[in-house]
Amino acid sequence: MCFFTFVANILRYHYCLKGRGMSFIWIILSLCYLSYLHEACVIFVLSIASANYFIVKTFARSPYYMSMLWIFNITFLILNRVYEGYSFSLFGGCLAFLDNYRGTFRWHICFNLVVLRMISYGCDYHWSNKLTHFDQKKHMLRCHFCSSGRTCYHVLQERSMQNDKYSFNMYVCYLTYAPLYIAGPIVSFNAFATQLDAPQKNYSVGQIAWYGLRWILSLLLMETVTHFFYYNAFAISGLWRQLSPFEVFIIGYGVLNFMWLKFFLIWRYFRFWSLIGGIETPENMPKCINNCYNLEGFWKNWHASFNKWLVRYMYIPLGGSQRKLLNVWVIFTFVAIWHDLEWKLLSWAWLTCLFFIPEILVKSSVNSFQLKCAAGMFIHRELSAIAGAVTITCLMQSLCFTDRRSFTGLVPTEELHMLQLYKLINLIAYPLQNFIRHNLPSDSFVSVLMFYLMDLENTTYYVENVSPSLLLLIYVFFQEAIYQPFVDFINCMVGN
Repeated sequence: MCFFTFVANILRYHYCLKGRGMSFIWIILSLCYLSYLHEACVIFVLSIASANYFIVKTFARSPYYMSMLWIFNITFLILNRVYEGYSFSLFGGCLAFLDNYRGTFRWHICFNLVVLRMISYGCDYHWSNKLTHFDQKKHMLRCHFCSSGRTCYHVLQERSMQNDKYSFNMYVCYLTYAPLYIAGPIVSFNAFATQLDAPQKNYSVGQIAWYGLRWILSLLLMETVTHFFYYNAFAISGLWRQLSPFEVFIIGYGVLNFMWLKFFLIWRYFRFWSLIGGIETPENMPKCINNCYNLEGFWKNWHASFNKWLVRYMYIPLGGSQRKLLNVWVIFTFVAIWHDLEWKLLSWAWLTCLFFIPEILVKSSVNSFQLKCAAGMFIHRELSAIAGAVTITCLMQSLCFTDRRSFTGLVPTEELHMLQLYKLINLIAYPLQNFIRHNLPSDSFVSVLMFYLMDLENTTYYVENVSPSLLLLIYVFFQEAIYQPFVDFINCMVGN
């Protein structure tokens, strides 16, 4: 990736290339990259992409265009998984030899992100032919980021472009852009094309260098965590069954943070190279997972770029907040199908919707009240703490009980003793920092380092005294009388 971005930048500044010239440069570089990843299967990627381009350009002004666009892309999203990327022999015996050249990376896994980009291109082109309702001057007065002289992502994606920007070479460049091809983050076509023509200026060279340094420090943190804290070993080996409920609780907390850190490293690595290439994308995981105390906040901050994509291309066209209770079902069903074609993912999506509905109703009710007295603010604080505890607890339990893979390694016996001490430290660091902010710094070294390195919005980490309601919730929930039926229910749902 370093070589690709270095070559692209050298050619850009040496020949003063703009959007059209850079699109050809990146197509050549990206196709070389895709040829290494997928070899002969690049044919599938380009064929489906070309068919989508034909539909967009031919039917963009049709009243049934949006339905055609979505049906086409969802159909191939499903067929790609059903046929596991297809076999060349399906299209004729003379092509069967190409099955020996399928590359090192399954193309249909990466193609899920390509589907999002094809839909983004199709929608942005369709909307460019209509009058825009976006008032940039009004937005700049309200947006603190834009008023400081910079350009926010919202302006980049909402600002209309000329039709010549929606060319085939710009389209292919957008779909195959090497730094973002494998894992994203996801960026809309309008934002990508604008920055390909005029590289981003929100990040200086020094800021990008600091961004990369923080990534290296975060990688070292990951190495430290995996070498000294064996949460995943407990979770996937089945050893957690021999531990007490409270110890299982702490293991779940550790696994959840490990997963967050893992995806953090993946997404920020590719975003770093994209920034060097002049393309700024939305930041995935802008907040640490422990700062998300409800389901809505969790999904907004986990895969944040995907969330922005869903809001722009699904949530708003489906009616936005006016049909919020209905929209979540459609959106999460699509999210499940997009991830993989499995019934357990659909079940997960629909259960998430069931949990979302009472949260939406409660939040709308709470927001209608103006809390002015101290007693009202105290009650609101305690209820928020309970909501955060329930959210994080559910996420932890799902991680502890749904992973049934075998673990062939050995777990050091010292870890059992370490857990007794570390579980108490983690209890103090329970996710209350977003609910109650007082200057009382207290946490373990690893957790402080994690929050400092990766919580971009809250680099100073403060923890309040543990809420009485939170302690009561933990105590009641993890009593054997309540905990064991919950375990039996989870085991029944996911199978033994």
